Amino acid sequence: MVDATRIVARYASLSALGGITEIGMRPSNRGIPPENMRIFGQYALVYIFDGAGRYADAHGLNRAIGPGDLIFVFPDLAHSYGPIEGQTWNEFFLVFQGPLFDLWHTTGLLNEHQPILHLEPIDHWLARFESVLSGSRQPGWSPPLLEVTRLQQVLAEVLVGGSKSAIPNDDLRWASRACALLEADLSPSVELHRIADQLKINYESFRRRFTQIVGLPPARYRASRLIDRACELMQTSDMSDKQIAYSLGFCDEFHFSRRFKQILGSSPRNYRATLPRTS
Repeated sequence: MVDATRIVARYASLSALGGITEIGMRPSNRGIPPENMRIFGQYALVYIFDGAGRYADAHGLNRAIGPGDLIFVFPDLAHSYGPIEGQTWNEFFLVFQGPLFDLWHTTGLLNEHQPILHLEPIDHWLARFESVLSGSRQPGWSPPLLEVTRLQQVLAEVLVGGSKSAIPNDDLRWASRACALLEADLSPSVELHRIADQLKINYESFRRRFTQIVGLPPARYRASRLIDRACELMQTSDMSDKQIAYSLGFCDEFHFSRRFKQILGSSPRNYRATLPRTS
């Protein structure tokens, strides 16, 4: 049995990227009623490891919560959650804020339309959440920044672990093989219909299934890997944009530049400007 009487710690110091303002583990015997939804003003993770209750928010989600469920709280999303009336649940909570996490939010990595994930085994995830704070803060160094980087790592594990739990193993294996086939030959002569044939599936079914599992269509995935290769060549060779364009099968430098900016959001010239200069 996990000890749910541990600590509530509060911190005022943050790094320039943000930081953790409160962390703890506690039992709760009351929640926020749905008719009194609150705006919290910060991000938070609330992991339920014992007991049951409900969650509701301004987007219309209203669902039961139980052990292994993780609630994401968003700064401006009205919400309510808590144990069933007359009962208690045990929770681990971690409150955080800062521009780095705003970026996770605006890019959709933290999605307020999907505020609940299920994560098991419970002991493993409790240990991962607690690991964000490796110890008490000490003078003379910069632990808030270290905590931000550790929290990012755990958030990434949460998003992968939470999504994997909803994807059957057969789909994960299929997507892995499909990605390998898409990356095996990045030349423009490769037809996606042939990759579908290798997977023994018609093209439309291949495109639909791949997009559902991976999150983007196969053509877009392949184009992204092509631009990844272009970035690698810019970093490791003296090739010009024109040479890279032709080596990767683009019809000309201008087509390459347009595609590069479409995928990466930056022109090849601007990307090169971010690379460290070599002597």
